[in-house]
Amino acid sequence: MPDCIFCKIVAGQIPAAKLAETERVVSFMDIAPVNHGHALVIPKRHVESMLELTEEELHDCIVTAQRVAKAVTKATGSVGLNLLQNNHRCAGQVVPHAHFHVIPRSPEDGFRFGWRQGAYARGEMEALHKKIMGLM
Repeated sequence: MPDCIFCKIVAGQIPAAKLAETERVVSFMDIAPVNHGHALVIPKRHVESMLELTEEELHDCIVTAQRVAKAVTKATGSVGLNLLQNNHRCAGQVVPHAHFHVIPRSPEDGFRFGWRQGAYARGEMEALHKKIMGLM
């Protein structure tokens, strides 16, 4: 994709502080980090959503994310981390190229999720479970 910033990084048209690279995946430091050490892991092939990745690409992304996470947490001294992956703008995806965030965390970093918990009405979960299982 000619206008995709991540595709330009993959092509070497935009510089990036690369951390890891395989045949299918590249990882680099995020230029707008939630916390210092925040890194991204992306497939080299342009796809907008994780749902479009091949099993091999997904495998490489996750294995690379773990490798980067181990190094980032050690380098920053963080005691925790988030591995985040958003799909489409409504879910918080800003760059429309599939990517995984590796974010080192500490108890006092001030980053919080606005997580909410809902509930199912009687029978709703069972009906949805049956529908999902029929599509697997």
